[in-house]
Order: sequence, then structure tokens, then C-alpha cells
Amino acid sequence: MRRLLLASVTSTALLLTACGTADTPTTPTGGTTVKLQLQWFYQAQFAGYIAAVDRGFYTEQGLDVQLLEGGVDIVPQTVLAQGKADYAVAWVPKALASREQGATITDVAQIFARSGTYQVAWKDSGITGPADFKGKKVGNWGFGNEFELFAGMTKAGLDPGKDVTLVQQQFDMQALLKKEIDAAQAMSYNEYAQLLEAKNPATGKLYTSADFTVIDWKTNGSAMLQDAVWANTGRLSDPAYQQQTVKFLTATIKGWAYCRDNPQPCRDMVVAKGSKLGKSHQLWQMNEVNKLIWPSAGGIGLVDEADWKQTVDLSMTTRNQTGDTILTRQPEGTAYTNDYIRQALQQARAAGVDVTGAGFTPKAVTLNAGGA
Repeated sequence: MRRLLLASVTSTALLLTACGTADTPTTPTGGTTVKLQLQWFYQAQFAGYIAAVDRGFYTEQGLDVQLLEGGVDIVPQTVLAQGKADYAVAWVPKALASREQGATITDVAQIFARSGTYQVAWKDSGITGPADFKGKKVGNWGFGNEFELFAGMTKAGLDPGKDVTLVQQQFDMQALLKKEIDAAQAMSYNEYAQLLEAKNPATGKLYTSADFTVIDWKTNGSAMLQDAVWANTGRLSDPAYQQQTVKFLTATIKGWAYCRDNPQPCRDMVVAKGSKLGKSHQLWQMNEVNKLIWPSAGGIGLVDEADWKQTVDLSMTTRNQTGDTILTRQPEGTAYTNDYIRQALQQARAAGVDVTGAGFTPKAVTLNAGGA
């Protein structure tokens, strides 16, 4: 079975090191410096980490956490494996593909319990499910973001290399709005909102959800696990790194719980970090990200075995346009562990933090034109 080629992953695979061995620096105030590589630019997708910094939750644990902003050309799991960061936020299938190529990394906290990936089409297009993509122009971002789309098409009996025209999509919704493609990839917390904050030129009013059909991979059975905190597997044999990981996760739990209960202040923290997205857009994003985390029956960050198995199974059976798969075999070694997040949950509970969010209720968010 051939490998599904990932431009952003395979291009850096040969650069991977077995594990980071750099000494952990300390700040002048005695806090241990910890670097967290984010998956993308500053936005509410990472609000929990930003809040944990700004509210001093990491400092309470004796950590000076430095957030490393992501971007198109940054592969978080590679940065981690090279020892340039202490932890990284990355989607599970992308990280598992890197592990198969030699990256010694371990999922120590599955922050997002649910997938936020959509494929969106115009309501009048006749597209109601992945089977309807046949003969259509289907947009996707590539770089490993398309795995659920390919899984959905595979499940529907479509061959991505023959039955559809794949179009490289920019990280926006302009191609769909201009009707250059029939279906576009979107995250529930980002690009989908861009549609709803765009004006319909025929009416001068903002588009609404009634104008679009949303294919949600969670209801299609093609969802894969997304944002997780990854640690360096080699360093997890070091008791000091183990303790640091528990401290880091304890503060991270507090950060996300704070953003669940205080979405607007967390939105403001994200905007203050210099995000290019507007205030209403960021509040929408904060609300939608909370939906992917809360409620969490066992506690935020625990890896659910059934969800993990589905992600791995799909990674081994989903084929891309050349017939390649994400993974060629079951992940080897310690691909994930709940050991550290369980300790962190226990400590957070002892500190009075609601780690399950059983009473979480999403907010009603009004989007303004352009997300302002």
C-alpha cells in the first residue's frame, strides 16, 4: 500500500530527529520556559492556551509558556520532533503520518473531542451529501486538511482521482462565493462564518445558513480527531518532563475552562494578540470551538478509544486521488497516553475547576459584515 503524499509533512520528514535533547531553560524569575507550537495563526482556536498565559495559570504552575505562532509553512509536529518546541498542537491524522515517518511524538491531551470540518455547497446546487460530489468541482486546502473529505468520498463509493475535479482552495471561501467551485472546505469555527458575514450582492444583506448546505463529517461517520497536545516521546522517559507535562496540562485545562465560562474576555485576549479576524468573527469562533470541547463526560483532554480507533481505521483505508492512504500500518509505540491528562484533571478538580462542562450551553453570536 502506497503512502498518501503530504506536501507539508513529507518535505520535512527527513529533518526529523529522534527527540529533543536541549536543556530546559529557566526564566530570571525561576519559572521553567516552555515553548508551545501552535498549528495556525493566533485565533480563538487557541484561546485556551492564550488565556492560560494571560491569566497566569501557567505561571501558577511555575512555567513561563511561550506561544509559537503557526502558519502555512509550519508543521507543528515536526517542530516538536526537532526539539524546537516542548509541546505542539496538531491534528491526529497529520501527526500520525509524521510518526510513521519517524517523528517520536505522543498525544498527551485530546483537547478537541469533536471534529469541526465541513464541506459546504450552495443550497440550490443539489448537493446534499458526498455522493453528490460526482462530476463536481470540489475544493480542499490540502496539507493533510483534506483527509475527512476523502474519507467521506471513499465511504460514498467515489474515487477522488476519477469521479470529481479536485481544486486547490485558498484558506477562505471566495471560490465558493464566486461559484468557481461546487463545494468548499470550511471549519465550523472559521471559514463557515466567513460565508455568513459576506453580503449577498442581490439583496445587500448578509447570507444566512438557509443559503447553504453543510456536510458535517461528524454525522457522516468520516470525522477524525483534530487539535491535540503532543509531547516528545523520548523526553517522556524523563521524570522532570513528566512532571512538567502534568503542570502544563493542568494550567491548559484551567485556560480552556475559563474560555468556556468567559467567551467574550477570551475573544478580547485573542484580538489583542494581533489576530486579523474581527471581533464578531472571533466570538463566533470561540463559541464554536467550545462546542468541540464541551461537554466532556470524562474530562477535557482524555483520548476516547473509540474515536481514536475510528481515526486510525480511516487513516488506513481512506484513499486519495492517487490511491494512497494516510497510514500504511497501525501506529507503533506510544502514539497516545491518558496518563498525564488524568493527573492534570485530578489536580484541576482539586483546585475547583469544572473539567467536564456538563452544563455548557453555546451562546447566540451575531456576525457582522466582514466579521467586524
